[in-house]
Amino acid sequence: MSDILEIKTMLEERKKAYDELQKTVTELKAANDGGKAIGDLTAKVELLTKACDKFDEMKEAFDELQKKANRPQTDSEFKAANELTAETKGFNIALRAEYQAKGKAFPGELSTDAYKQYKSGFLKMVSGVSIDDLSSDERKAMSAGSDPDGGYLLPQSTVGATLSKIYEQTVMRQLANVQTISTNDIEGIIDNDEASAGWVSELGARSDTATPTVGKWRIEAHEMYAMPKISQRILDDAATDVEAWLSNKVADKFSRVEGAAFWTGDGIGKAKGLAAYATAATSDDTRAWGQFEHIKTGANGAFHTTKADPLQELIGAFKSQYLQNASFCMRRELRTDIRKMKEATSDRYLWEPSLQAGAPDRLLGYPVYIDQYMPAKATDSLSLAFGDFKQAYTIVDRMGIRTLRDPFTAKPYVVFYSTKRTGGGAQNTEALKFLKLSA
Repeated sequence: MSDILEIKTMLEERKKAYDELQKTVTELKAANDGGKAIGDLTAKVELLTKACDKFDEMKEAFDELQKKANRPQTDSEFKAANELTAETKGFNIALRAEYQAKGKAFPGELSTDAYKQYKSGFLKMVSGVSIDDLSSDERKAMSAGSDPDGGYLLPQSTVGATLSKIYEQTVMRQLANVQTISTNDIEGIIDNDEASAGWVSELGARSDTATPTVGKWRIEAHEMYAMPKISQRILDDAATDVEAWLSNKVADKFSRVEGAAFWTGDGIGKAKGLAAYATAATSDDTRAWGQFEHIKTGANGAFHTTKADPLQELIGAFKSQYLQNASFCMRRELRTDIRKMKEATSDRYLWEPSLQAGAPDRLLGYPVYIDQYMPAKATDSLSLAFGDFKQAYTIVDRMGIRTLRDPFTAKPYVVFYSTKRTGGGAQNTEALKFLKLSA
C-alpha cells in the first residue's frame, strides 16, 4: 500500500512540476517580448526542466517495474527469487541465534519484503545516510533487525555484493511486430500496386489495362555472440553466483546490441534499423516504396519555432488507418524541447504528462516513448519518429539465448559461449514517418 501511495504522490508532484514549468515558460516569453529582465525566469525554467527530467526518470523506473511484474518470470528471475528466500531464511536463523545467545526474547522473523527493506536500509546507512532519512518501511525493518545491545546484524551476502551500472534499453520490442521463426528468415508478399481502369463508351475500343504486380520482402535472423571466460577457482570460491551474474550481463549486452541495430543497423550481418532506410520529403502517393517520408523542422538540429507546426504536419501526412495505433518515439533531448511547445492556435501546451503508473505520456493525443538508440540530435538527424510501429517494422527471433559451458579447451578457464539469432527490417514504409531536424 505504501508503494502505491508513493507512486501516486510522485505522479502528483510530477504534474505540479510540469504545470509550474509551463507557467514559467509563458512568463518568460511575455517578459522577453516586453523587453523586461529575464535572468531569474530563465534560471527558474532550467531548474524546473531538471526537476521534470528527474520525475520522468522516476516514472520510467516505475513503469519498467510494472512491466516486469506483469510478465512471466524468466529463469534468472525465478532463481533470484529463490535466492532471496534462502537469504531471508539464513538471516532469520542468524537473528534468532543472536537473540537467544543474549537471553533476549526473539521479536519474530522478517518476511522477504521486510528483509529487502532491512538490507536496503542497512546499505544506505553504511554509505552515510542517516536513519532518519530512510523510508518508513526501511526504518521499521531496521528496528526489527537491530542488535539488543546496539548495532545491526549484517545482512546475508553483503560480502561480495556487486554494483551494476544501469544502461539504456530500447523500446522497439514493445512497439514493433515481434515474430518467432523456425527457419533462418521470414518472407512475405508486398502488395502495393493497383489495377488500371477507366471509362469507355458503349461501342468504344477496349485495350488491355495494366495488371497489378506484387513484390517480396525478406527479413533474416542474424547471429550475435559473446564468449567470456572465468577461472574455475573464481567460480568455486566467489561469494556471489558468478555464473548467474555473467549470464545476466551477456543477456543485457545482447539487448543493447540489438537495440542499436533496430534503429541504425546497416543490415549487413545485423538487423537493418528504421533510421537506416532512405527517406524523402515526398508524400505516399509519389514516394518510392521502401523509402520513409520525413518532415523537416525548419532549423538544423532543432525546432524552428515553439509552436507545433512540424508535429502537426507530421501527423497530417498519414492516411487515417495508420493513426489508429500510432505513437511517438523520440530521444530524451527532443522530449525536453517539446515540453515547452504550444499549439499554434490555442496556445495550449502540447505535452500531457501521464498521471498513471504504466501509462505513457502523450503528445497531441498520442502516446510517447523514449529510446536513446535513435540517432542523436544533430543537423539532418532522424531523432523523432511517429506512426504505427507494428505495421512498419518486424523483429524476428530464431531462438533465445543459448550458452555452451566449456571447461576443457581453455584450462584453467571456463569459457561461456553464448549466441542469439535475431533480425529486423521495415515492412510498410507508409506506416511510419520521421521528423528531420533540418532547415
